[in-house]
Amino acid sequence: MDVAEGRSSESDDGPVQVLSQAGEPLDGYEPTLTDGTLRSMYADMRLYRHFDERAVSLQRQGRLGTYAPLAGQEATQVGSTYALETDDWIAYQYREHGAVLSRGDVAAYLTYWLGHEAGNEAIADHNVFPLNISIASQIPHVTGLGMAANYRGDETVFCCHFGDGATSEGDFHEGLNFAGVFDTPTVFVCHNNGWAISTPRERQTRSATIAQKATAYGFDGIQVDGMDPLAVYEVVSQAAEKARDPDTAQARPTLVETLTYRYGAHTTADDPTVYRDEAELERWREKDPIDRLERYLRATGRLDDEEIDAIETRVETRVADAIERAEAFEGDPDQLFAFVYDEPTPRLHEQREAFATLRERHGDEALTRHE
Repeated sequence: MDVAEGRSSESDDGPVQVLSQAGEPLDGYEPTLTDGTLRSMYADMRLYRHFDERAVSLQRQGRLGTYAPLAGQEATQVGSTYALETDDWIAYQYREHGAVLSRGDVAAYLTYWLGHEAGNEAIADHNVFPLNISIASQIPHVTGLGMAANYRGDETVFCCHFGDGATSEGDFHEGLNFAGVFDTPTVFVCHNNGWAISTPRERQTRSATIAQKATAYGFDGIQVDGMDPLAVYEVVSQAAEKARDPDTAQARPTLVETLTYRYGAHTTADDPTVYRDEAELERWREKDPIDRLERYLRATGRLDDEEIDAIETRVETRVADAIERAEAFEGDPDQLFAFVYDEPTPRLHEQREAFATLRERHGDEALTRHE
C-alpha cells in the first residue's frame, strides 16, 4: 500500500495518516510488519517515555546535565528508525533519544549524558553519529556522506533528524540543495513540533508546509502525522527504498515533515509556560502516540493487559539497570583534553601538564572539591 501516494509536497490532501486518533486503521490499512515487530515498536516507545522521565528526574537531582525531553515525539522516532536497515546510518540533533535507544545500549547512551565521551564511542558502533548541538550543521555532513556512498557504489541510506527551527538555518538549504543535485541516498526527517524553543512555527516561515521546501531542490517532500507511528514508518520506509535504489540515476532523497509536539520544555533550562498555552498542550496529549498504537494493538488482538504489564516491568528494570551502570562508570579526567583540538596547542599542553601535577599531588577526589 503506497500511503504516500498523492501526498507529495504539492498535495492538498494533508498529512499522511494510517491510524485515527482512536487507533482505528484508516482506508483499510493493514501493516506489513509482523505482530512481534509491532509489539516491539510499542515497547520501544514505552522505553523512550520512561527513559525520558528518569532523565529529567536525574537532571533535577543534579546527577545529569542539561537535557532535551522527548515526550510526545515517540512516534516520529520509532517509526523512522524501524523503517531503516541496521546498516543504515542515523544522524540526530539532540532530542531524538529514541532513535539511539532502539539501536544501542541504554547505559552507554546515558553515560554520554553523564559527561563521558565513551558513550558517544559506544553509539557509533550502532551506526549512529554523535549528538549535534549546533542547529542544522549535521545536514550538509549527512548529504556529503550520501555523496560518498554514491561514489563507493554501496546502498547505505543516511537518515538525518532535525527540528523545524533548523529549516531557518543556511545549512538546511545548502544541504538539501546538494542532495537534490547529486541524488544522495538521504532521508531528511524534520520533527515539526510547532516550536523552535519559544519561536512558534508561523514565525519560522511563510511556507504552508515545511515539506514543500523540498520542491525548490528538485525532490519530494511529504508531510506525515507525527503522532501516528505506523504512518511515519510507512512514509520513511518508502523514502528509504527510493534513496536505496541501486540505480543511482533513480535514487532520490526525500524530505519528511512530521507534525508532532513536545510535551515538556525545550530543554531542562527552559520554561514553556512562558510562551505556550496549557490548552494547546492538552489538545496534543489527546493524540498521544503511545496510546494510539496501544488502542490499535489491543483492538486487533496483538496486545493485552498481561503483555503491557510485562513490557512495563521490563522497561523499568532496563532503565534502572542502565542508570546504575552509567553512574558506576569511572571516566578518565585526562579525557578533558583529548578532544579539544586535533593537534593540541602549546597552551593545552601546559594545562594538561598542570592538571596531571594536581592529580599526582592530591588525587582525583580532591579535584572534585574545587580546591
